[in-house]
Amino acid sequence: YCFDPRHYLGTQHFNFPFRLRFLLDSVKDLRATLKKTGSSLIVRRGKPEEVVNDLIKQLGSVSTVVFHEEVTSEEKQVEKKLKHVCFQNKVKIQTFWGSTLYHRDDLPFRHIGGLPDVYTAFRKAVEERSGVRPVLPSADHIRPLPPGLEEGPIPTFEDLEQTEPLEDPRSAFPCRGGESEALTRLQHYFWDTNAVATYKETRNGLIGVEYSTKFAPWLAVGCISPRYIYEQIKRYEAERTANQSTYWVIFELLWRDYFRFVALKYGNRIFHLNGLQDKHVPWKTDMDLFNAWKGKVNKVYSSTTLHYNINQINTHPHREKIKHYFRLDPNI
Repeated sequence: YCFDPRHYLGTQHFNFPFRLRFLLDSVKDLRATLKKTGSSLIVRRGKPEEVVNDLIKQLGSVSTVVFHEEVTSEEKQVEKKLKHVCFQNKVKIQTFWGSTLYHRDDLPFRHIGGLPDVYTAFRKAVEERSGVRPVLPSADHIRPLPPGLEEGPIPTFEDLEQTEPLEDPRSAFPCRGGESEALTRLQHYFWDTNAVATYKETRNGLIGVEYSTKFAPWLAVGCISPRYIYEQIKRYEAERTANQSTYWVIFELLWRDYFRFVALKYGNRIFHLNGLQDKHVPWKTDMDLFNAWKGKVNKVYSSTTLHYNINQINTHPHREKIKHYFRLDPNI
C-alpha cells in the first residue's frame, strides 16, 4: 500500500484526519490478515508509480503488475504514469474491474455509452437481465514476501503531518477501519440485532449507530465488497425474513454502482460546473450578496439540529438536510 503524498500533505479538508485514521486502521488490519496466511503487506510512503518502479528494480524479476482499474481523472493519471513505468521496465500490465456489485462486463448494454441517464432505467435493466457474480473464496495460504524485501512501517499521523482527531461520544460513526471491523458490523446489524429488517424505515435517521448499515466507509476503502453484502442479504432473506428493508440495502448498493458507471461513461464531465446536461445557470458573483449569505449562515448556525449535522461525519441524509436548510428554509 502506498501512502501517496498527493492525498494528504497540506490538506485538512473533508475531515481528512478522520479518513486517515480509518485508512490507517484498515492498512493495519489488512497486514494482520495477510500475516495469518504466511505473507504480509508492503507499505511505502510515496507516489505509486515511483514506489512500483523502485520495487521492480529491487526485485529484478517482475513479470506482471496487476492493478484495479479506476474511472476518474486523478486516478487515471496515476494509472497512466504506472503504465509508463511498466513499459520502461518491460513489465506486463494486467488490470481488473472491482468495487461494484455488478461487473462492468455483465451490464446489459452493448457499451458504456448505452448506460441510461436515469437510475430507475439502469436498475430495472440490471435486475432483469444481469446477475451478481459470486464472492471469491479467501486464500488460506499466500506466498511470503521475497527474501530481503522489507514490509515497511505503517506511518503515524505525525509522519503524515496530520493531527490525530479526538474521539467524540456523540459520533454517529464510532466505528474503526479494517475488514475485521466491517465483518463485525455486518454480523451485528444483520444477525445479532435484525436491524436490517427495518432499514428502509430508519435509514434517514440522524442520531446513533443503529439507524443505518454504516457500510459506506468500509466499501469506499475496500474493506468489504458489495457482493459479500449482497450474499449475506440473500442468506438473511432465506433464513430470517425478506421485505422492503432487506431489498433496500441492495437498492442502495445499486445506486453506488450507478454513480461509478456514470463516472465511467462521462469522465470529467461529472465535475463540470454546468453538469452532465450542460445547463448554463446564471451564477451570481456579487460579493455583497455572498457576504449577506454568510451573515445569515452565522445567525442560524446555533440551531441545534443544524449544529449537530454540520459536526457529524456528513452522511447523505445529513448533507440533504443541510442543503435544504440553507437553500430553502432561510430562502438564501
